[in-house]
Amino acid sequence: MFRKVLIANRGEIACRVIRTCRQLGIGTVAVYSDADASALHVELADEAVHLGPAPARESYLRGDAVLAAARRTGAEAIHPGYGFLSENAAFAEACKAAGVVFIGPPASAIAAMGSKSAAKQIMETAGVPLIPGYHGDDQDAATLRAAADGMGYPVLLKATAGGGGKGMRVVENAAGFDDALAAAKREATASFGDERMLVEKYLGRPRHVEVQVFCDGHGGAVYLAERDCSVQRRHQKVLEEAPAPGVDAALRARMGEAAVDAAKAIDYRGAGTVEFLLDEDGQFYFMEMNTRLQVEHPVTELITGQDLVEWQLRVAAGQPLPLAQDGITIRGHAIEARVYAEDAEQDFLPATGRLTYHAPPAEDRHVRVDSGVRSGDEISMHYDPMIAKLVVWDENRDRALDRLAGALRAYRTAGTVTNLGFLYNLATTAAFREAQLDTGFIERHREAIFRDAPGTVARDIAACAAALACRQAEATGAPAGDPHSPWAAVGGWRMNALHRQPMILHCHGADHSVIVEHLGAGQYRIHGANRAQREDAAPPGAGETLAVGAVPAGAALAKRRAWPQAAAGGTLELDLTLDGHRQRALLVEASPGWTLFFPDRACPFHVVAPDTGEGGGAGALAGLTAPMNGRVIALLAEPGATVRAGTPLMILEAMKMEHTVKAPVDGTVDSFRFAAGDLVDGGAALVDFSPAEAAA
Repeated sequence: MFRKVLIANRGEIACRVIRTCRQLGIGTVAVYSDADASALHVELADEAVHLGPAPARESYLRGDAVLAAARRTGAEAIHPGYGFLSENAAFAEACKAAGVVFIGPPASAIAAMGSKSAAKQIMETAGVPLIPGYHGDDQDAATLRAAADGMGYPVLLKATAGGGGKGMRVVENAAGFDDALAAAKREATASFGDERMLVEKYLGRPRHVEVQVFCDGHGGAVYLAERDCSVQRRHQKVLEEAPAPGVDAALRARMGEAAVDAAKAIDYRGAGTVEFLLDEDGQFYFMEMNTRLQVEHPVTELITGQDLVEWQLRVAAGQPLPLAQDGITIRGHAIEARVYAEDAEQDFLPATGRLTYHAPPAEDRHVRVDSGVRSGDEISMHYDPMIAKLVVWDENRDRALDRLAGALRAYRTAGTVTNLGFLYNLATTAAFREAQLDTGFIERHREAIFRDAPGTVARDIAACAAALACRQAEATGAPAGDPHSPWAAVGGWRMNALHRQPMILHCHGADHSVIVEHLGAGQYRIHGANRAQREDAAPPGAGETLAVGAVPAGAALAKRRAWPQAAAGGTLELDLTLDGHRQRALLVEASPGWTLFFPDRACPFHVVAPDTGEGGGAGALAGLTAPMNGRVIALLAEPGATVRAGTPLMILEAMKMEHTVKAPVDGTVDSFRFAAGDLVDGGAALVDFSPAEAAA
């Protein structure tokens, strides 16, 4: 076995590999960029070596720097994790030439599967079933379009060197082909440095079912059951589970044997995953093979009781597989939810920010949290916005779903928008519990997933306003809600009248003008909580009035609960009462705003400064500010152009995903404030734009 291993990755997978190395007594070396100097994986490793600036191409993708770090520290092997250099055949070959073991398959296997088109040809020869499509070398746009026209729409464009949903587009008709091809090529080039495409017939309601395979250098090859990864957004997995619902022993054996045949066809070594599309009639088709450990490997570990990273290390060290096929058994059911910094209500837009508060659920035999961050860490624009993988296990799927719902309710993080609420709604839909799975699940069940109980927004706004008023009273040292204390004069002086405090709160994607009326003894009346602010809206406070009680929770109980402190130091545990319903809540400062945690959900919000007419200008028009930190990829309109609402104006890229900025209304593009290639901060005005009615 190795004495020292370098992990050529970051985040949760680097921490995951370090954990197994420690259990085996193997020394670990981390690598890091400028952005990750104080990251958790750097702290956990025995040694760490700086690679370069924050952009991945200047640090984690620099194979020469990674090999230099291995030589400098005496590491005998390199574990690439997933992403970055994990499926880079040239890097695997460079490791071999340098006398450093690459913990993964041989370069020839990576190269064979690295091109999706070449992989299809190999699988066809090996007798693995394939989806109809074009996998040829002629990459002329006319050739690709002709192939799509010939097989009939819809079709799927896929980067031949791709993975992780990047460089993929579903094309519904011929009219949209050219734009989709251009966008897919741009994304593929940015992610993989390779714009080549293949075209496949797009199946209507397939499931994404993949098989975990392992091969050693002694002729051993096994499969470790399958995983269902059908629930996806942007062609990227959201929930994964094992075993796949509805897959019986006979189908499992057929798919497993096909996956092993695929691996043997390329003389594979180590961990790999063969991905299939499973049709409604039980037929399965080869999609691709990932020549690395998958993000979702923990669900396989939990149902088999095996440590797949340990298997990787042993196979790379020349040992045989720990188990033969007949020794692999499965027990129970496991589900993984990927917790991301992203705004599900804004088409899963990636988010950045500092995690001012991060409190995952407690881990035990039923709950596992794989994470590479803690309170105070930054979610950077340079890397994938994953915060953690929340994995649960129980004796059957129904019980595992209950575990998942409970763990999602208990997961609390603030400082950036997350998909936790989306995951909870998704995991508790009737359709998901009934395993009505296919790759279009989210779109098909959007109404059920993006749901709010009647009155939720109004109650949340009222609760946030009352909680913030209580927090202000606590900060000034006044008795909670005492309107007559001179120390509570946060809203201006008044005499012989109730304290009425106007606020504009941004919550649930809109600004809400409310008036908080302090009644005393921690009681408030919130006016206008159900009305989003508009230019033509009624005066502040117009609309529904809700009574809210908000008082600090008892000191003894607060001590017993012992909430983790936010990095910014601002937390307040509250007893909130709305319509006679008392709940325990936690208000967390999440600069520049706040997050109010209810027992079953989180509500991030911030106070909006009143519009004095001095800020923003035409560039601050809704929809024309940067939704996240990123880089300008392309300008799609000319200054002076008259455009219709919805016209694409600019493409931004962050975390290797593209976002198109569109005209919010009819109008004129006066000028762009940034050029292609420029970096922009979230919230920055991008375009000077004159609405048609203003220009008229």
